[in-house]
Amino acid sequence: MLARLPQADGKPKVRPALVLRQVPPYGDLLVFGVSSQLHQAVAGFDELMQPEDEDFATSGLRVTSVLRLAYLLTLPRHQVEGTLGSVAAERHRRILQRLSAFLAPR
Repeated sequence: MLARLPQADGKPKVRPALVLRQVPPYGDLLVFGVSSQLHQAVAGFDELMQPEDEDFATSGLRVTSVLRLAYLLTLPRHQVEGTLGSVAAERHRRILQRLSAFLAPR
């Protein structure tokens, strides 16, 4: 999806984001941002999406991008600007498992 996401300078910018889940009770969306700034990738945490990946064509992305799990936020649906594409169910599952493991008590 494309959504108006906050930036470091405080100004929102329309960026790609991946929906993790719909949050009750109002249908807000739990999402994380996607960036083409590969230097932002956190090894072992974030995930790269590259043209050679099976689901790259369906993602709607144009270049190798980093799926930034730490760029996590909840958005009301009215901030969604449009649909971009989708990722494979296996990638979505893997991302949810990685985030769940990170959030688990230690």
